[in-house]
Amino acid sequence: MGVDLRQVVAGILTITMFVMLGNMIKREHFDSVHEKLPGVTEDAHYSEQGIVSVSKTSGPRKEDSGGELKPCWEKPESEALGDPKGSITFSLINGPEYHVSQISAAVVVAKYLGATLVIPDIRGTTPGDKRSFEDIYDVDKFMQSLDGVVNVMKEQPSEISAQDVAVVKVPSKITEDYIADHVEPVFRTKSNIRLATYFPSVNMRKKKTQKSELDAVMCLAMFGTLELQPEVREVVDSMVERLRTLSRKSDGRFLAVDLRVGMLERKNCQGSKKCFNAQEIAEFLQKIGYKKDTTIYLTQSRWDSSLDALKEVFPKTYTKESIMPVDKKAKFLNAEDSEFEKVIDYYICSESDVFVPAISGLFYSNVAGKRIASGRTQILVPAIIESPSASPTDHLSSYVVKKNHLAHSCFC
Repeated sequence: MGVDLRQVVAGILTITMFVMLGNMIKREHFDSVHEKLPGVTEDAHYSEQGIVSVSKTSGPRKEDSGGELKPCWEKPESEALGDPKGSITFSLINGPEYHVSQISAAVVVAKYLGATLVIPDIRGTTPGDKRSFEDIYDVDKFMQSLDGVVNVMKEQPSEISAQDVAVVKVPSKITEDYIADHVEPVFRTKSNIRLATYFPSVNMRKKKTQKSELDAVMCLAMFGTLELQPEVREVVDSMVERLRTLSRKSDGRFLAVDLRVGMLERKNCQGSKKCFNAQEIAEFLQKIGYKKDTTIYLTQSRWDSSLDALKEVFPKTYTKESIMPVDKKAKFLNAEDSEFEKVIDYYICSESDVFVPAISGLFYSNVAGKRIASGRTQILVPAIIESPSASPTDHLSSYVVKKNHLAHSCFC
C-alpha cells in the first residue's frame, strides 16, 4: 500500500533512552515519495529490530516478543577507586525526560576525572522549587548501581563552600575530548565543580569504531541507575492497575496519550502540525480503527472542557485526577509543584500498551526510547492527511529507526 511519509523518525534509544532520543528520533513526512512500508496491511503490526511498530487495530494489542533490543554492554568491573581527587555536584532539572542525560553526563565526568559524585537534588521550573533525590528516586539502588564505578556521597562536605566550587557547562552527550578540553583544566585548578548540563541541537558525539571504558559507564548511567522510590512506584503501579481493570473488554490493555492543554496553548503549538488537540486525536483514533470502549489515559492532570470532544467518542478517557488513589492526591496531585505529576505521566506512558504523542518534543522522544528498549513498540503518531479518500494507514506517521553511535554502543 503506498503512503505519504512526511516525517521519518531518526534515532533510537532504550530503556531510558530518554533525552538522547531528543536528537535521535524525529518525525518526517514525505510529500511526494510513495513507498511500500514493510509489513503494513489492513491490520498492521510489525515489530522488528530497527522498526517501531505501527498498529491499526480495534484496540491495544499485545506486543510481539521480537522487538526488544538487547544490551550489548556490561557493567564495568568493580575496582578499588582510591582516594577521590575532588567532587562533582549537579542538579536534575526540567522533568524526568531530562534526568537520564544529566545523570549520564555527571557519571561519565566523575569517572574520567576520578572525582566523587554527589547525589543531585531535583529542581523544578520555579525559583525555590527544590526537593531531595530520594523524594522521587531510590537513592540506595542508585548508589549500589555505581558501586566500584565511581565514588558516590549523599551530601557534599560542609567545609566546601560555594566559593570553592566552579560551575562548568557541559553538553548532554558529553565526549572524552570535551572533558579533556573544557572540564579537566577547571577541575585540576578548583578540585570541586558543579555541572550545568545543556542540550545542544547538534549531536556532538562522533561515531567511533572502537568502544572505550567510558562507553560502558555511559550506558550504565543511562539505563541502570534510576529507579522510582517505593512510594512513587506504588502510585504508578496502582494507577496502571486501575486502568487495566477499566480495560477488561480489551484484555486489560490501554492507550496513553500525551495531551496537555497548557502545552497546546503555547505559541509553538499554535497552528503547528506537531500538536494535536482532543478533537483531532479522537478523529485520528477513529480513523485507524479504535472502538469507543477503548480505555485512554491522558497526561492532563485535571479535566478540561476542551477534552470533551475526545470523551464523547471514547467515554473511557481518564486523567490522573480520576484514577489516582484518593489518599495519594494530597501529596502527588494537589502539591504546589508538578514534579510528581511529570514522573507519573512519564512512567505510565512508558508502560502503557500503546503510546500516542499529541505533542512533539523531548517527552515524546524519550518515552519512545524507554518503550522501544523494553519491547513496547506500539507508538502511534498522527499524520496530517487532508484527502477524504485516505486509507486508515495513511493517517499514521511511520517510524524507521536508524542506529547511530549511541544506540550501537548500548544496544544490539
